[in-house]
Amino acid sequence: MSSFYGIGIVNTKTPANIGTLWRSAHAFGASFIFTVGRRYRLQASDTVKAWRTIPLFDFESIADLKRHIPYDAMLVGIEIDDSAASLPVFEHPKRAVYLLGAEDHGLSASERTACHRLVAIPGASRCLNVATAGTVVMYDRSTKEAA
Repeated sequence: MSSFYGIGIVNTKTPANIGTLWRSAHAFGASFIFTVGRRYRLQASDTVKAWRTIPLFDFESIADLKRHIPYDAMLVGIEIDDSAASLPVFEHPKRAVYLLGAEDHGLSASERTACHRLVAIPGASRCLNVATAGTVVMYDRSTKEAA
């Protein structure tokens, strides 16, 4: 069964987070990255020039993202939430679009509702930089696919 995934940030707090996420997406085999509500500017944090191999899409809103989500892909929100599955036991969909919220406020209630599934990264502080959180999810996906 074919698989792919993309990952993106809603209303990113700093443009450098996109560059870092792009670099990690390149390392872990993402098919694309995206932003919702912000535009990307070339960042020094993308040291591998991932823009050459992984497309970036910009969406105006969550509704715009949902109108353009690939066929048969699940929108998976990465968020601390009582209804979220814990990442260590989470079974990644074959075709997924992972959605991260800005690190200062996460995903809103309506953004969470727009997602098919929610997953949380367990940890002592449970507070990570948004690009780091995305990297953890992509690493988890890649190790589970290899198993």
